[in-house]
Amino acid sequence: MFKRLFRKGPMRAVGRRLYAQLVEAARRPELYGEQGAPDTVDGRFDMIVLHAAVLMRRLREGDEPGRQAAQAVFDAMFDDMDAALREMGTGDLSVGKKVRKMAEAFYGRAAAYDEALGERDEAALADAIERNLFDAEAADGPGAASRRLASYASACAAELNDQDVQAVIAGEAPRFAELR
Repeated sequence: MFKRLFRKGPMRAVGRRLYAQLVEAARRPELYGEQGAPDTVDGRFDMIVLHAAVLMRRLREGDEPGRQAAQAVFDAMFDDMDAALREMGTGDLSVGKKVRKMAEAFYGRAAAYDEALGERDEAALADAIERNLFDAEAADGPGAASRRLASYASACAAELNDQDVQAVIAGEAPRFAELR
């Protein structure tokens, strides 16, 4: 952990910049509400995870600099989660455990999203969103909000795939799709 705190260099700055941009996209009001994610701490966390998973998936396709940028985004995200927990008054002894649980949640969600995006399986993506975001598995399939968010995430992946990953690492803002 201490190694990460003292790591310097341009990739750390890239990670912070990209994380800030994905958080901005994840906080757009149209992503929340009746046809979107719940506007709660958990809902916001899940929308950040969804955007991070899509962005990091694209970054990893950019050879070693892309993989380093994806790791830098992950580091920035969990530095932010740690700081947010502390700001909310979580005791120092509990922060590590909570961050670990958040990291486990991230890895599980990101793996499910990555697999569905890799297979271009929007139905599987909607199922994963339904399970993770709404903590449900409907017998008749995912709800309208999950399907809408899956369509959005697929569009984000397509939009990011149209961008040069090296340009994103160099400073071009990643383009996330508009929610339809």
